[in-house]
Amino acid sequence: MFEGQTIWITGGSSGIGEALAHQFAKEGAKLILSARRAEELERVREACVSEGADKGNILVLPLDVTDEAALEGKVAEAKAFTGRIDMLINNAGISQRSLCVDTEMATYRRLFEVDVFGQIALTKLVLPIMRAQKSGHLAVTASVAGKIGVSQRTGYCAAKHAMMGFFDALRAEVAKDGIHVTTITPGFIRTNIAKNALKGDGSEFAKVDKNIAGGMDVDACARVIMQGFKKGKKEIPVGEGSEMKALWVKRFFPNMLFRMVERMS
Repeated sequence: MFEGQTIWITGGSSGIGEALAHQFAKEGAKLILSARRAEELERVREACVSEGADKGNILVLPLDVTDEAALEGKVAEAKAFTGRIDMLINNAGISQRSLCVDTEMATYRRLFEVDVFGQIALTKLVLPIMRAQKSGHLAVTASVAGKIGVSQRTGYCAAKHAMMGFFDALRAEVAKDGIHVTTITPGFIRTNIAKNALKGDGSEFAKVDKNIAGGMDVDACARVIMQGFKKGKKEIPVGEGSEMKALWVKRFFPNMLFRMVERMS
């Protein structure tokens, strides 16, 4: 299904982005891998090549989604790779581990710059390319936190709620252009998201919390996401823990869910 297609993954140097890179490489896709750390992107490319991918089909394109001034040039480089962009997976992001009262406004702004405005800015620049192609697929790694608010994640939950709303609205706008939009809602996945999360003062949390440590294997997560893409799902929930059941509890018994998360706090 994805053979020969050009897939651009941000946040491609680790976690879900890295795992998806391996899945798409196995499918014969042409990959554009972006993140801030060029050396980690090179590592991911070499790992894909060792599994049989053609090195010439993988472009390493270092990118900071918060550097809006540089994005137009990066998009031009991405398009020049194969002449088209079939899918953009907005996967870059950071999390948070701090109470609202302890969180500086600069930290909230940092969360929104990375998790919201960076994704919107890049999507806006790729969108005209897809409209000209009359085809394309835009995806975003949101979160269960984009549907449910929990303690010590006020900024992260706000950012992920924003992404769910933005891409749901965008889906309605671009359907007539032959462009598909998918929101991915992972629960607890075993990645470095907790270690890289921001504390209230903006410093790194630098620890793995028990929910992440006990979460779903990241490669299994990527396989579920790939199946969702292939089935044309507009929203792909992925996870194995009780947080996934919470999505249904909120829909039918919201007050029960609110009491549950209060007790968890």
